[in-house]
Amino acid sequence: MYELSVKGRFSAAHRLRGYPGSCAELHGHNWEVTLYVGGERLGEDGMLVDFRELKRRLHTVLETLDHRDLNAVEALRGKNPTSEVIARFLYEQLAPLGGDGPLRVRRVTVSETPETTASYGRHD
Repeated sequence: MYELSVKGRFSAAHRLRGYPGSCAELHGHNWEVTLYVGGERLGEDGMLVDFRELKRRLHTVLETLDHRDLNAVEALRGKNPTSEVIARFLYEQLAPLGGDGPLRVRRVTVSETPETTASYGRHD
């Protein structure tokens, strides 16, 4: 299996409901997101998928979160915008990228800080 990854970034604020500490207050992060895709077969060009296409798709989704209050984003309404919830949201937005073809979104990893990550994705 081949696996590729691309990274993107967005800046956003959030507050964690029910959190017993300072993260319950509105605060911001410069989030880093890594998109992992996989597949068994390369195209005739020797590529699984063009990195530029992956970056474009990731950027399109990240634009919906950039410079926003994540608690107010309609797609996240009613959810506590933790790193785990954001990773799943991004995965669900990007999963159709492979369509019916052999390319599959494997996982999305979200980092609030360089020391912390949360991932959501396929485990097969």
